[in-house]
Amino acid sequence: MNTCLWTPSPERVASSNITDFIKKVNEEFGLSLGNYDDLFEFSVAETEKFWSFLKDYAGLKAQTWGDRVLVDGDKMPGAQFFPDARLNFAENLLSKKDDSEALVFWGEDKVKRSLSWKSLHEEVSVFAQALRAQGITKGDRVCAFMPNMPETIMAMLAVTSIGAIWSSTSPDFGANGVLDRFGQIEPKILIAVEGYHYNGKSHDCLEKVQAVVDQIPSLEKTIIVPYTRENPDITGIKNAVLLDDYVAGFEPDEIEYEYVEFNHPLYIMFSSGTTGKPKCIVHGTGGTLMKQVSEHLLNCNNGDGSRVFYFTTCGWMMWNWLVAGLACKSTLMLYDGSPFYPSGNILFDYADAEKITMFGTSAKYIDALNKADLKPRETHDLSSVQSMTSTGSPLVAESFDYVYRDIKQDIHLASISGGTDILGCFVLGNPTGPVYRGEIQCRALGMAVETFDDNGKPVRGDKGELVCTKPFPSMPVMFWDDPDHARYRAAYFEEYDNIWCHGDFISIDKETGGIVIYGRSDATLNPGGVRIGTAEIYRQVEALPQIQESIVIGQDWQDDVRVILFVVMKDSNVLDEALIKEIKTKIRTGCTPRHVPAKVIAVSDIPRTKSGKITELAVRDVVHGRAVKNKTALANPEALDLYVNIAELQQD
Repeated sequence: MNTCLWTPSPERVASSNITDFIKKVNEEFGLSLGNYDDLFEFSVAETEKFWSFLKDYAGLKAQTWGDRVLVDGDKMPGAQFFPDARLNFAENLLSKKDDSEALVFWGEDKVKRSLSWKSLHEEVSVFAQALRAQGITKGDRVCAFMPNMPETIMAMLAVTSIGAIWSSTSPDFGANGVLDRFGQIEPKILIAVEGYHYNGKSHDCLEKVQAVVDQIPSLEKTIIVPYTRENPDITGIKNAVLLDDYVAGFEPDEIEYEYVEFNHPLYIMFSSGTTGKPKCIVHGTGGTLMKQVSEHLLNCNNGDGSRVFYFTTCGWMMWNWLVAGLACKSTLMLYDGSPFYPSGNILFDYADAEKITMFGTSAKYIDALNKADLKPRETHDLSSVQSMTSTGSPLVAESFDYVYRDIKQDIHLASISGGTDILGCFVLGNPTGPVYRGEIQCRALGMAVETFDDNGKPVRGDKGELVCTKPFPSMPVMFWDDPDHARYRAAYFEEYDNIWCHGDFISIDKETGGIVIYGRSDATLNPGGVRIGTAEIYRQVEALPQIQESIVIGQDWQDDVRVILFVVMKDSNVLDEALIKEIKTKIRTGCTPRHVPAKVIAVSDIPRTKSGKITELAVRDVVHGRAVKNKTALANPEALDLYVNIAELQQD
């Protein structure tokens, strides 16, 4: 059952950061830990020792860390890590100051440039000075409506260097989607791009920016960043100024860092917002830094000399995760635009040209490459690429096969999962361990992850709720405008007292310790009262060559729930009775008879969020005649119309 697809060479294991870290832990604490599993057990049993040692090993900087590591460690929420610490996030990310590359940027085939560590320091310095002159101070909110480009990272570092709070989204959002987010947190500054490139075309943003600015009264200044043109006309935007004009008159100098508390708000992140206004999730400075650095350094083996890429927008938490690679002295490889323009090879062209070492992407992207029958192994060198990470949705077993068959044989493929809620991972990769087909390798260090059954008891081999039974540094500090923390508690601690319940339906293998995610708990299907994860069905259906992608929901029917499967056909394929029978047979044999859909219906599109996740709950609401509360959170809200009043769903 557990097919091993890759095992790291002894040389690779010996030279890894994990091996070095284990050696240093053993020396420090007089232990004899032998491998990642041993280290994991140590990290959750000795929480204080692990996180305290990690900060020293990673060389994290602080004005002071204080003597206390964890206070109220038996309380969730309520636990406090390093309550006496004073540190600055940007100082830790600006870890080098030489002429080597800090950032490399490709904007489709239109823009290619790079920025040295020295230049990044200088740009952060002058922008931070301009913000201070504007009167921006600790705790003020600065928002960005920006692509994944160097100016965005520069601005974030400047904002956090003075203790202000950063929040960002991507320029493909509509004005209402931006207002739903930024309108809740009363920013003083908006940093916005004038346009962006996608699929070979330039898209103007200034009309949207004007609409947003007009409806956020707290804004004192809007800073426009040129990208698709040098001198855009910004006269219609209130209190707007071009970036170069905003920083004019300031000279590069030593950066003045504001030292803040460990839990001082760093980022405000947003939930997808498909069931109402997005939740504003506030993340702290120290917890974000520690969690993300531990993952970059240990689970991804990144460090000085690594060239780290993640295909992401600034509206997805993977952007926030990516930038923390700077704290490990890694070079960040930024890309903005379509991953399929001018062809599906563009990101592999990027990997070869710029010697990317870690290639991060989404499960849907890997599936799309497979469906397009692309074989990068035959067309590209990819000798620099040591690891590939995948997230956004569960990576199906067939995608594991595809990566090792058609991308690269000797590669560490790490399916990872966590979320906006923790700005990191619950489960992820281990560069020193084997990769098993269809499995996430391991639980994250310092994260006491378990599977709880319906009785709230830990289980192995069976499906259940993903929970975390001990506190960890990157738990959100709070939700914005939630003074009594009622919404915060309801989101994570309503199901089990004093235990984080994440809302994922998973299993942990008894033999390998590997994890399989079956979908979101709130999207699980319950035909006959038996819980079924949607990802189980996707694994079967999307392996069929005739199917481009699919979405499955549970429809309330005759005092029960029946499974409804919608499919998007690939190319000129047609959903006929023969194919429906083939689909049902594959699901029955690959899963169980309970998984077999009562109806299989062809649609031309599937609604998804801005970060590319399909929206099962929104489709379920439409099918049941319920209003979808926040269509602006969707990248393609018009797709919902395809699911309204389908005659076949009114029949047995």
